[in-house]
Amino acid sequence: MKLDKKIAVITGAARGIGFAIAKKMAEFGATPIIIDLKTEEIDNALISLQTIKQEATGYVANVTDPDQIKNAFKQIISEFGKIDILINNAGITRDNLIMKMSEAEWDSVIQVNLKGTFNCIQNISRHMLKQRKGSIINISSVIGLIGNVGQANYAASKGGVLALTKAAAKEFASRNIRVNAIAPGFIETEMTKNLPEEIIEKYKGLIPLKRMGKPEDIAQLCVFLASDLADYITGQTINVDGGMIM
Repeated sequence: MKLDKKIAVITGAARGIGFAIAKKMAEFGATPIIIDLKTEEIDNALISLQTIKQEATGYVANVTDPDQIKNAFKQIISEFGKIDILINNAGITRDNLIMKMSEAEWDSVIQVNLKGTFNCIQNISRHMLKQRKGSIINISSVIGLIGNVGQANYAASKGGVLALTKAAAKEFASRNIRVNAIAPGFIETEMTKNLPEEIIEKYKGLIPLKRMGKPEDIAQLCVFLASDLADYITGQTINVDGGMIM
């Protein structure tokens, strides 16, 4: 699998799963472009990425703001001439039980996870439709498929991403633009590292492979879906969960 000369934009990629995706893109020849909120975090990520792909760069933009995303994409296209791959990874959690969940907790998660994904797809669509080729990959979650106690907002947002993926795939297919989703399960991240050991062991017990996934497991699938090897795959959701919800 080669992604040479491909320009890959990854949101929320200064750390965690997004950074792993950006790094893997660079390892396979693509130029990764980070979009995130904090300049310092972007700069720290680029120190590592530029040792693999010198052209790697980043832009500060909030996915919930259509104008910021529009301007970031314009700058990227102006500098690199095109965008071949868009990976919508930016996401947040604000967990609470439904009866206790505030309007702000609901709205913020829907804004980032669902509206943010829509904003990025909408603002890349004209460019990809014009070039008649592209791969869009939306990072959802198994929680969008099965729900979870205390995560009604997150489940709704990630379930919405799955439906949005199918709608976009149908709209863009005639121009050879593929849109797919990845639904990660229990992945080792900064957030899960802070969970109590008994909770971690409980989740491991629900996973047939009896272990947590790694960010690289998501990143490797992104490389495949972005490559020409996946040219006949669109509108699909692929679970990366160790068999958790099979």
